[in-house]
Amino acid sequence: MRVILIIIFLVIFQPLLGQTVYEDKVFDENILSARLFPRAGDFSAQFNTPVVELNSGVQLQLSFDDLAYDPDLYSVKLIHCTMDWSPSDLKEPEYLNQFNEFNVLDYSYSIDTRIPYIHYNFIVPPVSKSGNYVLVMYRGRDINQTVLTKRFMVYQKTLGVAGRVVPPSQNENRREVQQINVSVNYRARELFDPLNNLRVVIRQNQQWENNRILNKPTMLREDTRMIEYNLFDGSNVFWGGNEFRFIDLRFVRARGINVRSIRMESDIVYAESGVDGVRKNTVYNEYLDVNGQFAIMNLERRNYDLESEYMMTTFSLSAEGVTDTPYIIGAFTQWGKDPAAKMELNKRSNTYEATLLMKQGWYDYMYGYKTSSGFDTRSLEGSFFEAENEYEIFVYYRDMGSRYDELIGYFNLNPNKRRF
Repeated sequence: MRVILIIIFLVIFQPLLGQTVYEDKVFDENILSARLFPRAGDFSAQFNTPVVELNSGVQLQLSFDDLAYDPDLYSVKLIHCTMDWSPSDLKEPEYLNQFNEFNVLDYSYSIDTRIPYIHYNFIVPPVSKSGNYVLVMYRGRDINQTVLTKRFMVYQKTLGVAGRVVPPSQNENRREVQQINVSVNYRARELFDPLNNLRVVIRQNQQWENNRILNKPTMLREDTRMIEYNLFDGSNVFWGGNEFRFIDLRFVRARGINVRSIRMESDIVYAESGVDGVRKNTVYNEYLDVNGQFAIMNLERRNYDLESEYMMTTFSLSAEGVTDTPYIIGAFTQWGKDPAAKMELNKRSNTYEATLLMKQGWYDYMYGYKTSSGFDTRSLEGSFFEAENEYEIFVYYRDMGSRYDELIGYFNLNPNKRRF
């Protein structure tokens, strides 16, 4: 009898124990500059979040480079996910109108670059259901040879969603944190038991690692069909952080901002950043940033994608005030998860250094320590209520009897947006 119970347990619960949770990740070191963003005509679209409205006609574009001499066969599969990024119970025909394997056929060779590469573009096909999705790209039509995974979201605008940055309800760390209050108007959609079936997720600067999930609202008014999340327990509070540092690699024949030196060899270009210092105890300084994102751009040639050079770029952080191993945090290092983001101490110069292969463009970054709960940038960069950040509010709903989490509301909150 005991053996039978064990077998029944494994049959029922083993799939849950081994449940896949997808994240943004590049598995192949030859794949560089991977970006997923709404397709548009200007380079600044690369900074934008991969979120589109259902049936809006807006397309998402995947772009990446392969450091290879010959093109490879890459395929893409789209996977519908729950709000926590594990596969949903939907079958592929329920969210796609075509067979779920797409070949990446749009590629071109780099032009007169020291390091040769092949540039690929892929337009994500439309889906028929709202929610979270993961784009899985693999080699040789074998999904076990996964090259990269990218998250994206498709929302259906059936709710009115609003948010604002307010001073925190708690006095502790008042000058360092930002509180996000959220209100949801559901007049246009009948919701069954919204207290238990509705979930609000907030993320800061397109990072999922520090998102907040708001489970219980502070007020629900059925007469006006309004739900408010003006919480007092700190669950909707974020560290304000600081403005991101940046390095301007749009030039190879001149030095961009925060570039100390450029050296062009016959087979490679070397670049060195200026020596950064710890900003923990400095005053807040307001300036332009792009909230940790990066974009490929070249101010010396016309074709950004094919004529931009790859540069061996060395970052330097003064060791003064550094108490642990620092990492470079930004979208181009997969928010610190890229092994190359880890810095090493150069005892001769008393600086921490890391060298990464980077394509010409504009890059935002910070420094942080790796902890058991993620990366801590506050210890090196400081944190200020005044800092400009991008916040996104996602409203998920699981209807009675439904097999997936709908994304029925979305709001982008950037009260002091400064972009070029």
